[in-house]
Amino acid sequence: MKKVVFHQFGKPYDILAVEEVATPVPNADEVLIKVIASPINPSDIMFVQNLYGIRPHLPSGAGFEGVGIVESVGENVKIPIGTRVSFTGIGTWAAYVITNHRTLIPVPEAMPDDVAAQLFVNPFTAVAMVEESGVKSGEWLMITAAASALGKMVIQICKMRGIKTIGTVRHNDHTEDLKSLGMDEVVNTSEENLPKKVQHITKYEGVKAVLECVGGHTASEAVKCMSRGGLMLIYGSLSLQDPQVNVGLMIFKELTLRGFWLTDWMRRVDTNTRQRVSQEVINLLVTGQVQIPIEAVYGLDEIKKAVSHAEASGRWGKVLLKP
Repeated sequence: MKKVVFHQFGKPYDILAVEEVATPVPNADEVLIKVIASPINPSDIMFVQNLYGIRPHLPSGAGFEGVGIVESVGENVKIPIGTRVSFTGIGTWAAYVITNHRTLIPVPEAMPDDVAAQLFVNPFTAVAMVEESGVKSGEWLMITAAASALGKMVIQICKMRGIKTIGTVRHNDHTEDLKSLGMDEVVNTSEENLPKKVQHITKYEGVKAVLECVGGHTASEAVKCMSRGGLMLIYGSLSLQDPQVNVGLMIFKELTLRGFWLTDWMRRVDTNTRQRVSQEVINLLVTGQVQIPIEAVYGLDEIKKAVSHAEASGRWGKVLLKP
């Protein structure tokens, strides 16, 4: 079978290659999935550079989620062969993948493959972070890198919940698109002073929470935008730079900066919360209340072209791989 593999860390374009490998066999608690589609997410790009929370064991496959058909199962697995499932694992950019049966989410017939391929990483993270933020209807929430796929989902979820949103961008050509999704205010950080603009928008109250994935200067400025007792959930660092935080501001405004990783959140919350969020995610996607645009689809043999496209600036939709 074909599989995208890397033998050293580095830029995806330089190190990723397609190799022929033996089709794996599932152990007792595992399933073998015939992959239909798998997205290229920022976490995937960071993983192959050894910049993610999970460290690769070389040689390694790449890709963390996808949709596929259950091909065979281990002796402890009850899910029927032939079931279409959304799944997570390491090495989903392949014709077949092995994963633990507990990562599987059976996909409703009404959900297209292209949507089901992205069910876990972005939609679950978006709903879970809005939930974790504690922001209520009528209050302000800020999203950095708002034009990202995850940012767009957060905007739509907040709109449905009555939460007012401010998003940061670096290019004005994203503004109209974000406004159409329901974002209340867009701030171009390359042209405007973010804290001053946000204080003006919120009538000097600040934002209740910030969902932050950029790091560096953007994160440092976003801290200044927070209201007393505000929360910043940090789920990425696109700039690969650490922010500089004013400790006095944190003390006297009682601010909280906290990391967010979906895997740990899923382990930490109670079963009822996890099931409720899961059902909300599936409902939002099946009914089309949250849109997940696809910009391009590539085969595994086009992996270099695919990762270059996924990392290009100005991209408006997700890049998928299909074996």
